[in-house]
Amino acid sequence: MLYSSILLIDDDEDDQEIFVTALKEVDSAVVCQAEHSAREALRKLENSQVAADVIFLDLNMPIMNGIQFLREVKKRESLKNIPVIILTTSSNSETIKETKALGAVDFITKPNNFIELKKILQSIIL
Repeated sequence: MLYSSILLIDDDEDDQEIFVTALKEVDSAVVCQAEHSAREALRKLENSQVAADVIFLDLNMPIMNGIQFLREVKKRESLKNIPVIILTTSSNSETIKETKALGAVDFITKPNNFIELKKILQSIIL
């Protein structure tokens, strides 16, 4: 198993539930913490209230969006080496370039169905 602890940052509760369910079907041993707020997730990471081997990050969120979060996490010595995978509805090539330039290791456009999400997670987690 490549990752045993995942932090999902996505303000959409339905998307969170689908992600967690798909992840459990891929590998029930992987622990996933979901956060609705990028700002709150950053605070918890800084205070060691949450640990993550990898972060799945949505871009379109209020208060602090995914790009702002990515910039902040990559500035922090204790957090900058955590891989960040963008998981969003966007497929804009400029956004993909920007997030990768900021340090994201991958950019995934949210799939339209559960089976496809499971395949994506299998390719990343296992």
